Amino acid sequence: MFSVDALAVEFSGKTLFQDVSFVINEKDRIALMGKNGAGKSTLLKILSGQREPTRGALSYPKEMAIAYLPQHLLTQDTRTVFEETSMAFSAISDMEKQIEALNEELTTRTDYESDSYMELIEKVSSLSEQFYSIEEINYDADIEKTLLGLGFSREDFTRKTSEFSGGWRMRIELAKILLRRPDILLLDEPTNHLDIDSIQWLEEFLVNSAKAVVVISHDRAFVDNITTRTIEVTTGRIYDYKAKYSHYLQLRKERREQQQKQYDEQQKMIAETTEFIERFKGTYSKTLQVQSRVKMLEKIVPVEVDDVDSSRLRLKFPPSPRSGNYPVSADMVGKSYDSKRIFANASFMIERGEKIAFVGKNGEGKSTLVKSIMGEIEHEGKLTIGHNVKIGYFAQNQASMLDENLTVYQTIDDIAVGEIRTKIKDLLGAFMFGGDESFKKVKVLSGGERTRLALLKLLLEPVNLLILDEPTNHLDMRTKDILKQALIDFDGTLIVVSHDRDFLNGLVTKVFEFGNQRIIEHHENIYGFLAKKKLENLREIERK
Repeated sequence: MFSVDALAVEFSGKTLFQDVSFVINEKDRIALMGKNGAGKSTLLKILSGQREPTRGALSYPKEMAIAYLPQHLLTQDTRTVFEETSMAFSAISDMEKQIEALNEELTTRTDYESDSYMELIEKVSSLSEQFYSIEEINYDADIEKTLLGLGFSREDFTRKTSEFSGGWRMRIELAKILLRRPDILLLDEPTNHLDIDSIQWLEEFLVNSAKAVVVISHDRAFVDNITTRTIEVTTGRIYDYKAKYSHYLQLRKERREQQQKQYDEQQKMIAETTEFIERFKGTYSKTLQVQSRVKMLEKIVPVEVDDVDSSRLRLKFPPSPRSGNYPVSADMVGKSYDSKRIFANASFMIERGEKIAFVGKNGEGKSTLVKSIMGEIEHEGKLTIGHNVKIGYFAQNQASMLDENLTVYQTIDDIAVGEIRTKIKDLLGAFMFGGDESFKKVKVLSGGERTRLALLKLLLEPVNLLILDEPTNHLDMRTKDILKQALIDFDGTLIVVSHDRDFLNGLVTKVFEFGNQRIIEHHENIYGFLAKKKLENLREIERK
């Protein structure tokens, strides 16, 4: 059992949260929720021991193993993927080597009656007991199973980690953490760098094999599938719900409605009491009643209504010019890099107004096809962009193209036209650039902040074909909802590369599946596609 008692965090004169207390029990699967800036990541760092609270205490057994996956990290560059992942068991192999060394020393010593010899025997006995109590694991098989589950191929096992992007290195670190089987697993946005197959594998692992889990995630489907408890960080305190995420949303709504009712009743009582005091404060016969009511007002503890953003901001695309009937047509399109074939013989037609998801494991060609459509890379076959097509393209590198000398506000003000100009501040707030944040220069923004700003800038430009490559990685749930609604309302054609099932649900009506050097067109929504894919996988297993 891991106990958190009266935690408080203060910095720069501001209280992030105070008097936070809760217990993490064995097999708890907790979603840590709250808006950006509420202190979720800070709380996770305190639980992991990477940060000290201003006040309060953590208590847990000395032997408890706690593992933490932050949002950003680096692995060693000198090892292969398999070797780096094997470091998950380094403590066990170190223990085995230590036992061998101590036994070797015992064979050479002759001072059998000495205290140091007896201490050596006790040390060997204690270490051996600890070593043999560890559940026997086939390490190589476990490593292979975990790496394959997280999307690596067997060919990747012998490649150096330095050959992989930050997202893939994060998967290696996640593999190491999962293989250690810690008592508490602390995960900060674990799905940001995973594809749909890997996320589903991780869900099954966390539900069936993990012990206690605390996770921060903006992936609604993921947290709903894995968690049984929700801790909300809001207005400097926490609320602990013994419910999964979707149920928590309903309970939170009811709680805030109750708070609002109590607040309204209290405000009415204060107004009536204040009116009585003002009316009779000079009346001798009412002096005692007036004094009594003044004291009563002084003792009132104000009812607080939790901070909730109730604005119903809708992001509306500017009118876009009408394109031809088929914005994109492909005839026997293929691509190889050196001797590696990515995909071949892709033929399809995308109709005006269609909303399509590109899904599949990383490295199977989703971004390659997008770059081919954009004319950024050469390819085999024929790709035709239709009449009067104006493309809006969002990828992670769009952030590097922003003017660094402009402020956030100026960046949007320069391109916003029409009715949306009256809502620039609300729009910036929805994309987490509220208040003073909007006056920051682009050059001081973090990578994630630049990505959000680049996405917002793109959404205000008049286009009729939108291509979005992983647009939701740095967005909270409210901002994702605003973006999703805007894309549903968008009357142009949409291609979106994403692993976020909840985001794609209700948005796309067709799925292009990338895998095994092929692109397969599915005329279903995302959950129809996933259901069909699972059935096909089961048939494949039965055939084997």
